[in-house]
Amino acid sequence: MKLIKTLLCCAALTAASLSHVRAAGTLTPTGAPQSPIQIRSHQVNVTLNNGFAQTEVLQTFFNPNAQDLEAIYAFPVPKSASLSAVTIGTGEQTLHGEVLPKGEAEKIYEEEKKSGLDAGIATKNSFLTYEFKGAPVRANAEVTLRFVYYQPLEHDAGVGRYLYPLEEGGTDDVARSFWTANTKVEGTLSINVELKSAWPVADVRVPGFEGSAAVQQLDGGHYKVALDRPGAKLDRDFVLYYRLADNLPGRVEVIPYRAAKDKPGTFMMVVTPGVDLKPLTHGADYSYVLDVSGSMRTKLHTLANGVAQTIGQLSPHDRFRIVTFNNSAREIVPWSNATPDNAKQAIVLVKSLTSSGGTNLYAGVALGLKDLDADRATSVVLVTDGVANQGVVQPAEFHQLLKKVDVRVFGFLMGNSANWPLMRTIADASGGFYAGVSNDDDIVGQLLLAKGKITHEALHHAAFKFSGPVRIFDSTGETPQKIYRGQQLVIFGRYEGAGRATVTLKASLSGADKTYTTTVDFPALDTDNPEIERLWAMAMIEQIEMNEAAGFLPPAESHDAIQMLGVNYQLVTDYTSMVVLDDATHARRGIARNNQVR
Repeated sequence: MKLIKTLLCCAALTAASLSHVRAAGTLTPTGAPQSPIQIRSHQVNVTLNNGFAQTEVLQTFFNPNAQDLEAIYAFPVPKSASLSAVTIGTGEQTLHGEVLPKGEAEKIYEEEKKSGLDAGIATKNSFLTYEFKGAPVRANAEVTLRFVYYQPLEHDAGVGRYLYPLEEGGTDDVARSFWTANTKVEGTLSINVELKSAWPVADVRVPGFEGSAAVQQLDGGHYKVALDRPGAKLDRDFVLYYRLADNLPGRVEVIPYRAAKDKPGTFMMVVTPGVDLKPLTHGADYSYVLDVSGSMRTKLHTLANGVAQTIGQLSPHDRFRIVTFNNSAREIVPWSNATPDNAKQAIVLVKSLTSSGGTNLYAGVALGLKDLDADRATSVVLVTDGVANQGVVQPAEFHQLLKKVDVRVFGFLMGNSANWPLMRTIADASGGFYAGVSNDDDIVGQLLLAKGKITHEALHHAAFKFSGPVRIFDSTGETPQKIYRGQQLVIFGRYEGAGRATVTLKASLSGADKTYTTTVDFPALDTDNPEIERLWAMAMIEQIEMNEAAGFLPPAESHDAIQMLGVNYQLVTDYTSMVVLDDATHARRGIARNNQVR
């Protein structure tokens, strides 16, 4: 009987909560007599190209056992990422993936596996993981898995950030109870990054790897970073920051793709507002809502350190309170003036917090919204892994809760498999924003960036409009509720026609209407960046998911639309899967090679 093994290699934002599942690696069922599958090499090639990132991962595994095995490989879903290519190499042949409706792909995989033929499948488990199955992995043989994903890049106050996740996040209870992990790379862990920026880059840094990462500047906006770690363990995130040159003007950058003049084009527009948002001189209120559930065990130190330092930097004119939650919520510090003594006492209390129990996120948010002063600007700083498993868990209920009050939620997601779709719903409903945080990241810096947004003016009721010879349609993110200091917006859309169009941003600032305009070119033909189509489709899927989560779109209609986009643009979604076969089997089954063409 074949033993199912899991190869879990690419984790996300922070460390695990149990010692026997410490990080990424090959996994073996607890108590299994077979030796774990080894990681012979782990190579990552990243291109950061202005508005988007391409990540290619190549891993070689070795089965040291005397029998063939079915392998399962999983990695957390990177935020806003589109999985675009999967290949499996056995030494004898290479299998390529094509996206089909989920049920159809799974049926084909099971039939090929039952026949003893080489086959694979890639599926998506909600916001948690992408999972690959490959059968068989031959006895005493190697197999190479390659996958490629794309994601948009955003900047905050001129700072760009890329994270390649390698720590296990401690949120998958089933996996923790079933699998034991082998995290060691027998050969070398290699990470190679090429940064291409149209704007000058002032600094590049890799926190924690300053002594081992080689950083090479080729010109003002072109860098290469290389990190080689022989015999490394996959237990530490790789985070790269790059800072654009100071005093850059507000700007609009458009990355288009248009395969033919008689077909619609697709674009990604990156908007960096150049408005002067002034600091608010009167005091503000800060309601800190902190997750102390069991899944936060190894993240609590990072949380406490960041929150403590930000409380210490509040103005005496400010007020704060602290709410914690696990199975239930409680206020551990009532509303207090941010005097030095009150801040010092709160910092001691935060650093003494311990974790246990489940995650009643709704109770924590609801308590954080109580007893607000309508005459003072209030912001909720929510720090959690977002994995709600107690009390109210439906996203639509969170959306309704936040719409009852005029409060901005600034969310910080910690940990692998963090529930960023739920946090997206919370931030969108409140007009706030959210960011991910790694144990190897700078939570203090992230929280201070948030504080800069809270303590400065924001553009309200912002809306973009296009005019000129180009018709824009099926666009995303063009009507944000607020634009904060340092915030960069990424907008996707499709267009017909060609030429120079005017982009107008209308918003309110300090009670007055403001209008900002610029011009951008939409080409009749541009084939340099075909991945823009996939990123657009992924952004549309996220928008559909958000409308369903908020209760604006029936689930059946949402699922059909996501499946159609997944098949048409070859994306692995909750309703599509990528079946991985050799060329002859694709031909025998009459499967169109749409992904191969892309």
